[in-house]
Amino acid sequence: MHDETSANGERPVTSKSQRKREAHAAQAVGERLVALSPARLAELALPAALREAVDEARRMHSRSARKRQLQLIGKLMRRHDWQAIAAELDRLLQPERHARAHLHACERWRERLLEEGDAALGEFLARHPRQDRQHLRQVIRNARRERQREAPPKSARELFRLIDQALRDTEDQETS
Repeated sequence: MHDETSANGERPVTSKSQRKREAHAAQAVGERLVALSPARLAELALPAALREAVDEARRMHSRSARKRQLQLIGKLMRRHDWQAIAAELDRLLQPERHARAHLHACERWRERLLEEGDAALGEFLARHPRQDRQHLRQVIRNARRERQREAPPKSARELFRLIDQALRDTEDQETS
């Protein structure tokens, strides 16, 4: 970002490239707004014209019309404090991202425990020492049998719940 002063020395002039980068960033925030559910969108304090443009973009099915509408949304975003809208959007979506990351971590641990066995179990217990080793081994063994027999994954679900609780307990200990 390289600012220069104008010819008469009054206010800084941003380069055309910088203005285009900002326009694209504002339009990307607009695309994220269009992708939100109506309930989530209602949680944001948006100017009326911007909200109407976002609603209109949702109803469009033509690719070129939607692209033009997204450009209009970007233009409307630049008229307002689009960085504040982006920050509010990030704050709104933060719990979802955290929950998704937690879910993926549970799935990775379950797969590791089922595939790698005692080595992964030792690492898991080192990170979560309050867990019952014997019970975990039994649930892992039952989940493996279910996989081999192609039976309903009752034990795999139980293993997932145990991992989920262990990760939540560890997160709670770290935050307190």
